[in-house]
Amino acid sequence: MSCSSVAEIMSVLFFYTMKYRQSEPENPDNDRFVFSKRLSFVTVSPGWLGQGLGVACGMAYTGKYFDRASYRVFCLLGDGESSEGSLWEAMAFASYYGLDNIVAIFDVNRVGHSGAMPQQRCVDTYQRRCEAFGWNTLVVDGRDVEALCRVFWLAAQVKNRPTAVVAKTFRGRGLPHVEDPESWFGKAVPRERADALIRLIESQIETSGNLEPRPPVEDSPQVSIADIRMTSPPAFNVGEKVATRKACGLALVKLGYANDRVIVLDGDTKNSTCSDIFKKEHPERFIDCFIAEQNMVSVALGCATRGRTVAFVSTFAAFLTRAFDQIRMGALSQANINLIGSHCGVSVGEDGPSQMALEDLAMFRAIPNCTVFYPSDAVSTEHAIYLAANTK
Repeated sequence: MSCSSVAEIMSVLFFYTMKYRQSEPENPDNDRFVFSKRLSFVTVSPGWLGQGLGVACGMAYTGKYFDRASYRVFCLLGDGESSEGSLWEAMAFASYYGLDNIVAIFDVNRVGHSGAMPQQRCVDTYQRRCEAFGWNTLVVDGRDVEALCRVFWLAAQVKNRPTAVVAKTFRGRGLPHVEDPESWFGKAVPRERADALIRLIESQIETSGNLEPRPPVEDSPQVSIADIRMTSPPAFNVGEKVATRKACGLALVKLGYANDRVIVLDGDTKNSTCSDIFKKEHPERFIDCFIAEQNMVSVALGCATRGRTVAFVSTFAAFLTRAFDQIRMGALSQANINLIGSHCGVSVGEDGPSQMALEDLAMFRAIPNCTVFYPSDAVSTEHAIYLAANTK
């Protein structure tokens, strides 16, 4: 029943607002769409709620700052999803970086997984929250097609601010004895009732013509991220003691010179992980995600979709445990990102057990199709970075 609450929203997006080629779901010029389902045109499946907007932010950041292209990103969010903290990490990120090419649509249909949401249909609450995070916010009746067309057009006119569309909707909209329920989540309507409801919906269709989306603007640059080679062999001297984290930062710099699609994301630990070495050499390809590790991984997943970047996420190894679900869902979506954890094991010493990564190897060995490199010195660290860039 939840899908019927967004029927008009989806129709307007896919047959009026978005620009894409239906026959080419992976076309780099297509507008992007993110939500918590797995279809051919959904590149990353966020699975359980709260991760989609971070992925969408990565796509939008790539479109605005790396590709400098016209494609836009639309992310459909459930009102139950707004209870997830990772969503608000993404809201802050999009506002900070002025992602005017992203639109988040809140489907405020009142009902969550097991009951009513705390805000019910109080769209004013959602509006105030989004505005407080710096988003241009538009409230709309989610059943009004003309109003939806208008707000999505208005969103495209806004510069340097992301747009949130808060849509008031109803689950089971227009379906007798099913509209606005609290007991139909994940349940199938009985066959005899379903057949009657389908006939009712079909009787309301007012057009028989095919709806064709507008083609995208073809202005995305050609990108090649295959077979990246280091510009020179390791230059460390025999017997020289070099911290692996410093060697990692130096290796990322070399990799960045080898391919202009190498990017690094860090969570306000750059002066400790030594990713600041990369930032000094390639500032336009460094993304500070601040202390929001879940969103940082989601953004990296979005940046790496459709082979647009080679993304390296850098933080203390212990802090990656906070983003385990994002890493897990990225693997299930067959995403291709690289995660660097520094300060492993008890090496942080006086910083205490909260900073010690004692679970990192076990965690990553549990991730399907995950390759783990554990370098022991500066030379093996540089080689590990090279291997990671070329290993899916």
